Amino acid sequence: MAHAETSGTTRRDFIYIATGAVGAVGVAGMVWPFVSQLQPDQSVLALSTTEVDLSPIAEGQIVTVQWRGKPIFIFNRAPKDVEAARAVPMSQLIDPQPDQDRVKSGHENFLVVVGICTHLGCVPLGHQGNYDGWFCPCHGSQYDSSGRVRVGPAPLNLPVPPYTFTSDTKIVIG
Repeated sequence: MAHAETSGTTRRDFIYIATGAVGAVGVAGMVWPFVSQLQPDQSVLALSTTEVDLSPIAEGQIVTVQWRGKPIFIFNRAPKDVEAARAVPMSQLIDPQPDQDRVKSGHENFLVVVGICTHLGCVPLGHQGNYDGWFCPCHGSQYDSSGRVRVGPAPLNLPVPPYTFTSDTKIVIG
């Protein structure tokens, strides 16, 4: 029986390619459960964002909500609080940052900050201290109505978490 070879592909080449493809699919099928188990659990994803309704927060009121196990202060600032925060010269601040950089444009009355003192991690008290912001009773750090450190051992301002306005009365933190 004569066998004619062609200069193209042979049956053996096809078998090699098919075997390799089946093997690759098999390896991918075995690896996928290990890769998918690295994804965060649904309970973790549920905690990654927090939606807050701002409508019940009265002017001048500070509300504390939880996000990722941290207290978040939401301050509905009165116009006088916004003006006072914007009138502070940057030279008087320990960690200079303009008030405009700490709030969302169009919603300047709402300040959203992480409620943990940047000195040793205490939770400051709202509407306390000389600047009508926050006062940390542990070591005496004081923050103004924009969450900027003004007095004390704290080296940095209260951090602003990532948040977006989904409507005029709702925000999503995270």
